Amino acid sequence: MSPDLTESLGVTGFAGTADEWDAFVTAQTGATAFHRHAWARVIEQVFGHEVGLWCARDGAGRLCGVLPLVRVRSRLFGHYLVSMPFVSYGGPLGTPEAVAKLGEFAAGLAAETGADLLELRCRTESSLSLEPSHRKVTVCLDLPAEGPDSLWTGLKAKVRSQIRRPQKEGLTVRFGAEQAVPFYRVFARHMRDLGTPVMPWSWFACLRDAFPDLTEIGCAYLGREPVAAGWGFRSGDEFEITWASSLRRHSVLAPNMLLYWSFLERCQQSGTRVFNFGRCTPGGGTHRFKHQWGGRDEPLWWYQWRRGAARGTPSADDGRFALAQRLWRHVPLFIANALGPRIVRNIP
Repeated sequence: MSPDLTESLGVTGFAGTADEWDAFVTAQTGATAFHRHAWARVIEQVFGHEVGLWCARDGAGRLCGVLPLVRVRSRLFGHYLVSMPFVSYGGPLGTPEAVAKLGEFAAGLAAETGADLLELRCRTESSLSLEPSHRKVTVCLDLPAEGPDSLWTGLKAKVRSQIRRPQKEGLTVRFGAEQAVPFYRVFARHMRDLGTPVMPWSWFACLRDAFPDLTEIGCAYLGREPVAAGWGFRSGDEFEITWASSLRRHSVLAPNMLLYWSFLERCQQSGTRVFNFGRCTPGGGTHRFKHQWGGRDEPLWWYQWRRGAARGTPSADDGRFALAQRLWRHVPLFIANALGPRIVRNIP
């Protein structure tokens, strides 16, 4: 972009159509399902958070950059501006000049409105002038193009053995939108057992309905009982498994291993080139689980502006919440499912 056009870039609230927004987003490097126009509206509908859709346009009115920005505010956890909360990505997209301009605008907005923290969650290094945080990584596996046999033989012998075990025990995996309800049954119990408040059912129901062509839901069954479940989204030739859970009482059967293998196999058969295992904390147990599949680490670039010594967004790794987590594990499931959504809406 020429210097005169750079100077003419202006940031305004997006007043175009959802189709204009999505057409621009899908043409950008680093675009994800979380950047789609409807994603922000689902957040607004389910959680009631203030959502701003911002854009940068040049002097001729051409769209050069976009930024969805969500305000998450509570007395207990703090006041945040995040793009996007509850997921790994959602930071600004567009030309380097437009991204930088949107970042400057967002930092100014955070300072002006009293936010403790601005966090722009980017997939890769960006032209933003903010400080990046690498406290989270994702693990990605390039899927071979040769066929399912090459994917299978590329796994370690121990991993193949762990996949065969649930198969021998008769576990099966089913995919489809109708798996949303059994997914949530597994997910809600798993989150309670981890000591973490669960997201509301309405969140998943709205996402399923808003993104039918991008959503993949799978459940592993022992007989008629769902014992492991996963939910993810396609973005171009990549698939990310965004949420995955399994029931502890069946862990000896390793249903999560069959679940992940089934997702991997399904993705390869559909021509997906990259399988994204989702974000995790470096060195943790979840990180080791994802690494065993042979993937590579990709550090996440979460750009931040902080007010003074403000902390980052709340995390299960934060020692401040250790006692609360231990107590939550003993809360009856029906109470956890009723209270959890009221709490988690403020933890971006």
